[in-house]
Amino acid sequence: MEGWLQHLMETSPGLQKANKIERIFKGFSPELKYRVFLTDGTERLLRVSEKSAWEQKKAEYAILQTLQFMDVKASRPIELGVLDESSQCYMLLTYLAGEDAKDALIQLTEGEQYEIGREAGKELATMHTISAHPSVPDWYERCIQKHNRYVAGYKDCGYQIPYAERILLFIEKNVFCLKDTPNRFLHDDFHVDNLIVHERKYAGAIDFNRFDWGDPAHDFTKLAFFSREISIPYSIGQLVGYDERTGGLSESFWIRYCVYTAMAMFSSVVWTIQNVPDQIKGMLERIERISHDHDYFERLTPAWYHAD
Repeated sequence: MEGWLQHLMETSPGLQKANKIERIFKGFSPELKYRVFLTDGTERLLRVSEKSAWEQKKAEYAILQTLQFMDVKASRPIELGVLDESSQCYMLLTYLAGEDAKDALIQLTEGEQYEIGREAGKELATMHTISAHPSVPDWYERCIQKHNRYVAGYKDCGYQIPYAERILLFIEKNVFCLKDTPNRFLHDDFHVDNLIVHERKYAGAIDFNRFDWGDPAHDFTKLAFFSREISIPYSIGQLVGYDERTGGLSESFWIRYCVYTAMAMFSSVVWTIQNVPDQIKGMLERIERISHDHDYFERLTPAWYHAD
């Protein structure tokens, strides 16, 4: 065990009863993650970041405290601190027992998958009631600037999305719909890889480290890219549950859903090339599937969606 970790195990109030620790390697986050087993049978999740991330981690910790107050199903914050000797900071959380939904859903009935999605949609709707501080910059401007950067990157990447110009034209014609949308809390990575299922039921969301502020409809982009290919019943359930809590699946929602999904096609190609280039084939296949779901955005609701 590294010296800084041994020191933390000895000095952290929340780790005094630890008797076993396991590194978690899953995910793309640069953070170090550990599953910690305590002598009383409970478990903790330890996340360790570079000290330069301290302000962001304080903000994430505050969000988790707010979610705890709202009784949202997620890891509970326990402790936050700085390791000066190793130029790191850490966050200690409760550990959500269960399996990643990505693995669990395929073992369940379609009805169970749907109900898990429905609960996840309701939980997401609750998260989206948290409003951004007035100091948070306008969502529309941030979104457009980010999209333009990624489109420029896409044009230089050497890969082609079929009917890219047609998709870009759809975005251009409908991007005005993103103006004056609410600036709310976004998990920003809400999909079946970051949700936990325990005893065949929805247990909660994890990995809030990418959280952002913006239009709630943006939080459904990862459903289109990842959750849909694992479980259509889950995906329908998430949309239905969200609608039950908010009444939010209006035509405006679907237009924004499509604009964000179309934008994400270009950003996903660039991100994949930069971070996991060996997965670019799979990403391009995923993008083609989404294009077919929406007939290259001639239709707003995806072909697989039905609410009855």
